[in-house]
Amino acid sequence: MICSMTGYSSVTREFPFGTVSLELRSVNHRYLDIQFRMPDELRPMEPAMREILAGRLHRGKVDCRVGFAVLPSAQTAGQLTPEILQRLAAFNREVQAVIPEAQLLRVVDVLRWPGMFGPESLPVESLRESAMELLETAVGELTATRQREGEKLKAMIAERAGKLREVAATVGPRIPGLITAFEEKLASRVREAMANLDDDRLRQEITLFASKIDVDEELSRLNAHLDELSRILRVGGTVGKRLDFLMQELNREANTLGSKSVDTEISRVSMEIKVLIEQMREQIQNIE
Repeated sequence: MICSMTGYSSVTREFPFGTVSLELRSVNHRYLDIQFRMPDELRPMEPAMREILAGRLHRGKVDCRVGFAVLPSAQTAGQLTPEILQRLAAFNREVQAVIPEAQLLRVVDVLRWPGMFGPESLPVESLRESAMELLETAVGELTATRQREGEKLKAMIAERAGKLREVAATVGPRIPGLITAFEEKLASRVREAMANLDDDRLRQEITLFASKIDVDEELSRLNAHLDELSRILRVGGTVGKRLDFLMQELNREANTLGSKSVDTEISRVSMEIKVLIEQMREQIQNIE
């Protein structure tokens, strides 16, 4: 499936030792950039968590936030450690003496301080295992969100590609009429300027004009790019960069088509094609 780079997921679970929450946010980015915000107790898990995310996601700026709060029931099971409590109070006074505007310690800060309920108050291994479980769940939800968004983007791009093909198809039939009109206009001017019409010269001018406005090659390449676009959308996968390259190629053909235009309608069509390409490009910026 085609995936968007934009997505969000959030999972919260209560365990005997506390509540663990994990949040994933992803937005557009040229490559995969993963940032973590988590308690110090979970920092050793960052490499393993990064490996899991990198195995499921390929592009995007991903923000992973992990939170932990001790449950009241878990707090009452133990006793506050007086030595650490007194030490924290001393630290607080020292900091206030040097930095008066510093915030005072809150109760929640004190209760979460390592060792506050004794050396066995926080089961670190259980906390880390729980965080990994939540990460697996959250990344699954995030991937599903990105896939749903990607399918919407795919439909929008396919719809505009179809419109582009229809618009481009109106150019070819206008060329023979433009050549005929030029031939009649040129013959009229030559007859006015010369008593005897030089047919060879007239044919040369018509041939040169027809060569200048011939857009068969541009239309063929444009349709070939649209065929490749349809194939990529059908196959899916990590296709954002390839689709972006195709938009550059389509825009090049649209520019050439406009430069060869000697007709207001073809100029209008060229501009409409550029607008459709830009609309597709905007959507493709969100695709993984």
